[in-house]
Amino acid sequence: MVEPTVLWSHGHGPQFMENAATGNHALCKHRVRIDRHNGGFFRRGVGPSRCRTCSSVTCGAVSREGANIGKLEKLQAPTTALPPRKPVQRSEQPLEIHRPLEERNEVAEVSGEGERWVEAGGEPQPEASTSGGCPVYVMLPLDSVWLVERDDGRSNSVIKNGKALELALSTFKQSGVEGVMVDVWWGIVERAGPRQYDFSAYKRLFRKVADAGLKIQAVMSLHSAGGNVGDTCKVPLPQWILDVGEKNPDIFYTDRQGDRNRECLSLGCDEIPLFFGRTPVQMYSDFAAAFSETFDDLLGSVITEITVGLGPAGELRYPAYPEGDGRWRFPGVGEFQCYDKYMLEDLEQTAKAAGHPEWAYGGPHDAGCYSSRAWETGFFDHSGSFDSPYGHFFLSWYSGLLVKHADRVLSAVSEVINTPGERKVLRDLTKHSHGCWMYEFEGACQLGVKLAGVHWWFKTRSHAGELTAGYYNTYNHNGYDAIMDVLKKNDARLSFTCVEMRDCEHPPDACCSPQGLLQQVVESSQRKGVRLAGENALQRYDEFALSRIMESAFGNYARSNAMEQITFLRMADVMFDNWNTFEAFISRMKSRAA
Repeated sequence: MVEPTVLWSHGHGPQFMENAATGNHALCKHRVRIDRHNGGFFRRGVGPSRCRTCSSVTCGAVSREGANIGKLEKLQAPTTALPPRKPVQRSEQPLEIHRPLEERNEVAEVSGEGERWVEAGGEPQPEASTSGGCPVYVMLPLDSVWLVERDDGRSNSVIKNGKALELALSTFKQSGVEGVMVDVWWGIVERAGPRQYDFSAYKRLFRKVADAGLKIQAVMSLHSAGGNVGDTCKVPLPQWILDVGEKNPDIFYTDRQGDRNRECLSLGCDEIPLFFGRTPVQMYSDFAAAFSETFDDLLGSVITEITVGLGPAGELRYPAYPEGDGRWRFPGVGEFQCYDKYMLEDLEQTAKAAGHPEWAYGGPHDAGCYSSRAWETGFFDHSGSFDSPYGHFFLSWYSGLLVKHADRVLSAVSEVINTPGERKVLRDLTKHSHGCWMYEFEGACQLGVKLAGVHWWFKTRSHAGELTAGYYNTYNHNGYDAIMDVLKKNDARLSFTCVEMRDCEHPPDACCSPQGLLQQVVESSQRKGVRLAGENALQRYDEFALSRIMESAFGNYARSNAMEQITFLRMADVMFDNWNTFEAFISRMKSRAA
């Protein structure tokens, strides 16, 4: 028996396991060899397959994102039809919180002074969950909504692969998938100019999802696509934003060499009106307000979460490990992103206030480069200067700016999403000693935040990868409690990646511990009272990965019932090639049978 060869993907450990003796492969139309494992295709040793001639992962044998209609039709029952369109509850109809109260023979009276609760008989009981286990959402392709150029030079937004999408949504519903995650791209919606929003394609897409009986986790994708692991398309920031950046490149994150990262805006200019009289925080808030107004009839019923993009890949972090342009390679320590003029000005003021003006000239000089190993640097080494007074000052400032950024943006978005009159649902019900009942409510559409699973160098004292990403997490300093405090303040749920990974899958010299990192995040979220959801970082269908997701969600190696939801990456041909496996996984998640 030939042992499986583990092939490592940059930044996330093994992307797949291949039996080297099988020789199982295929050719695309340009004669590029594509290796196959469990029905999924990939070029040997480099992760998702990409034909260099046609520059896509589709190319005949492989579909880049859209599902193959023929495969989907085979998964459909012969008599299956899309579920009928359900009427959408609007704000003038009874709120969702009224339903459990009516079932308990209680009513809510609404007056100008707010809602007061009247007990009509009997003691209230907590509302029973309508579904067991942990709900599973599926990420839709990044380019589900795309732009098509017109003859006059303008562009229209369209749904890509609409027929296959409808079949896939119906298949998801039949198999017990709870809903889908959709990226709502800033560069598509506000492409025409400031405050000129085009949600037309998203309206049609969300209607298809609603008609299929699924829920939506909408991601406010305020970054560009194309430079991260798994990105299969390019979506730039709005052109008018890039035009401002041409004149003032300091609106982008900058490294020590002066290289600009144009994936998202620097938090250093969060409150500076550089964009036609608006600050970045105001632009993000306006974007969320336009979305909320456009989809008011779906918020809380179909759209159950608005995930707010807070950095590269939509995650709350700095772009410290940009793999897309080749500057970083796993398991490099990354680089600090604090060299735009706005962040340097803030650093100078903070250093002078601390009585150390000599600390005002940038990040540590001995932190190495993007692909350095921790032991090769003076700052991140076992006894490095990360643990010195200067190290504590700089890391506190660097991570503190990230936490303040999250608070500013979440507070602004929350104001426009959770307005008076929005749908509410019952979160908790407790009875006090004097016999009164306490009702706790929350918005039916909640806020969400993504946090990156930077697990390399976790087993070292410095946790170098986390430090450059903006998480001040070391052997003697918890970097996640401060983030949890902000999420708790803004009533936002945390979505954390790498729930499918195990320590043993990674090379020993990278000192990785995705399991240890997840355990720390779970403990921090539960200590601070923050709800937690999970995502897989890589699309895998082997039992080793799927059982690990089960463990992460239900507590074999984390606390019991740690995850409220799992979002699976991502709808593609490989998912339907492995559909029996994935469907069995969904069934196990719903029944809590690990």
